[in-house]
Amino acid sequence: MGRRTELRDFLRSRRARLSPEDVGLPGAGRRRTPGLRREEVAVLAGVGVSWYTWLEQGRDITVSPQVLDAVARALRLNHDERAYLYVLAGCNPPLPAPEDGTPIGDELRRLLDAWSPRPAYVLDRHWGIVAVNEPARTVFGLTDDDHNCLVSFFTSPAYRSSFAHWEAAAPGVVAQFRADAARYPDDPEFARLAADLCRASAEFAELWRRHEVRSATQGIKAIRHSEEGLLVLEYTSLPLPNHPGHRLVLHNPRPSTGTAEKLERLAGSVVVPHP
Repeated sequence: MGRRTELRDFLRSRRARLSPEDVGLPGAGRRRTPGLRREEVAVLAGVGVSWYTWLEQGRDITVSPQVLDAVARALRLNHDERAYLYVLAGCNPPLPAPEDGTPIGDELRRLLDAWSPRPAYVLDRHWGIVAVNEPARTVFGLTDDDHNCLVSFFTSPAYRSSFAHWEAAAPGVVAQFRADAARYPDDPEFARLAADLCRASAEFAELWRRHEVRSATQGIKAIRHSEEGLLVLEYTSLPLPNHPGHRLVLHNPRPSTGTAEKLERLAGSVVVPHP
């Protein structure tokens, strides 16, 4: 009942902040209570008055994303309020529209730099490398030719050889990419990437045919470095709400592996050019 009560109070509060004039309806003089009437919201949303009344009362009725969107438009809900309405109505909120080619802000770039000497980078929804700090370049051997982590994982000999347990990690990598692709069923870029990789890598093609799915936001990477040897890193992947479809991947040294000291030495040996 808590969610239904919240739904009732939320919809009432959104009605109360709007006047008929705000939504293009003729004014009706002074009202006993401020805001739109339920009947007016129903008309604006194109739904039955009884149905909208039941929705606002929190009754156990069937709702669809299309009808919730109509109610959201009628009540002039912003993105956060629309998602909140979905949750209260018992539906999964729609994914925000992904950003294509939108540069990340200076604040996020400063965060990447501040994470040094630990590796960090930002990926877009297609696993494209959007931003990377110097420790990540050093640890993973990234070059200017590496534009996509998935592509490099299967087609770059240098990137591949940096993973100490590549064969064990590969199935999970492909399963994670398939899970990510399922979140964007109308995005043809996922299918294009998969098709290109199937032609370029027999190993990817075999794993892709398995149709395995895995969602993971944390894990461990064992990396071979030419100077410092084995580096064992814990990683955490964090979504970036201000950049829909993007995620920040942070790496920390695994305790008791000597990795922290190795990262410090690597950071001291890297000369970062000044602009």
